[in-house]
Amino acid sequence: MLNPSLVVMAAGLGSRYGSLKQMDHFRSNGESIVDYIIYDALAAGFQKIVFVIRKAIEEEFRMIYHNKLSTKADVHYVFQEINCLPKNMKVPTGRERPWGTGHAVWMAESAVDGPFGVVNADDFYGRKSLSLLFLKLREMNNDSLSGCIIGYILKNTLSDFGSVSRAVCDVNSKGFLRSITERTNIISNKGDIGYIENERLFPLTGQELVSLNLMGLSSTTFKLIRDGFTDFYNNLSDPMRSEFYIPTVFDLMIKKGIDIPVIKTTDTWVGITYKEDKLVVHKKIQALINEGIYPEKLWESTL
Repeated sequence: MLNPSLVVMAAGLGSRYGSLKQMDHFRSNGESIVDYIIYDALAAGFQKIVFVIRKAIEEEFRMIYHNKLSTKADVHYVFQEINCLPKNMKVPTGRERPWGTGHAVWMAESAVDGPFGVVNADDFYGRKSLSLLFLKLREMNNDSLSGCIIGYILKNTLSDFGSVSRAVCDVNSKGFLRSITERTNIISNKGDIGYIENERLFPLTGQELVSLNLMGLSSTTFKLIRDGFTDFYNNLSDPMRSEFYIPTVFDLMIKKGIDIPVIKTTDTWVGITYKEDKLVVHKKIQALINEGIYPEKLWESTL
C-alpha cells in the first residue's frame, strides 16, 4: 500500500491579501499557517510533503522549512510558473497571472507516485479534516481514476471582511459529487449569504457543501489533468485572466463515470483572504493552544 503524499499549493500571489500569505507569521515563535497545516498532516499520518511554489521564493521557503521538517517528513519542492506549459504552447503576450489551481496540482506530477492529498497554503483546515482525507487516500485505488473531496458547510467558511471564492458541490443521495461549480464572489451580509454574478445577487442557504481544495486524487489522474489543461489552453476565453481550476478536473472525472465521494466535515475553517483575517486566525490558533491541541512552540515538541 502506497503511503499518500500531501501537495501544498503555495505559489499564489495573494492579490487580495497584499503580500505572500505563505510566509506571514501568526505566532511570536514564527509559525505561519503552513506550519499548522503540515503539523496536522503529519499527525494524521502523511509522511511526504510536496510544496508547489514559485522559483522566486524557493530559497526562502527552503530556509524556513528545511530545519523544521528534514527529520520529520520527506519534503519535495516543485515549481509553478506561467511558462510551465505542454510542448508547443506559449504564454500569451502580456499574461502575468498564474494558470490556476488545476495547473498547480499538475506541477506536482514529478514528485508524486501514489494517491495524494491537496491543500491550500493559506487555509486552516482542522486536524479532523486532514485525518478524514488521509484515511480515504489509504483505501484509494491508485491504478484507476479516483478522487474525493472533504466538503465543508459553507457558513463555516466565510470571511467577515469581504467576498470569498468557493467551489459549491452538488451531492447526490449516495454522497457522490454530481457537479461542482466555482463561485468566485460569495458574500455574507448580516447573515444573508449569496454569490454575485453579472451584477446580480443569487441567494445561498449557507448549508451547501463546498470544497476548499482539501481533496484527494490518484496519481493516475495526472494524465487527465494534463489533457484537461491542454483543452482549456486551446479554448482560452480570456488569455490574460482565464484559469484552470481543480473543479474542472472533477467535472472531467464525473463525465467519465467516476464516483467522487464528498466527505462532510463539521470543522470550522479559518483562512487568510484579507489582512484583517490574520487576527481571526491568531485567535483560533491561540484557543487551540489553550485547549492543549497544539504546543506553544510547535516544532520543539514531538509529534
